[in-house]
Amino acid sequence: MGFFDSEIVQQEAKQLFEDYQSLVQLGSSYGKFDREGKKLFIERMEGLMERYRIFMKRFELSEDFMAQMTVQQLQTQLGQFGMTPQQMFEQMNLTLERMKAEVEKTS
Repeated sequence: MGFFDSEIVQQEAKQLFEDYQSLVQLGSSYGKFDREGKKLFIERMEGLMERYRIFMKRFELSEDFMAQMTVQQLQTQLGQFGMTPQQMFEQMNLTLERMKAEVEKTS
């Protein structure tokens, strides 16, 4: 069975995408959130990033051709911006850390 034939993989991908879309939509109102709302949003985004990092690691470790192609596509796309997947995650974490620091300053 191929990597993408797995119902678990399909469900996790679908859930990650839906959760990401919801957070992005919610994040458009981030400036209107109170302090606790901002902290909760950041926590949820950190959780999502960790889930995404684990999901991508599964792709990297899989010997499935399509999984490897997906990793290659991501590397190529990020490479166009001069970034690696590791740098992408580091940049996301840095952004979330800055957001946390900003929330702490307003207390």
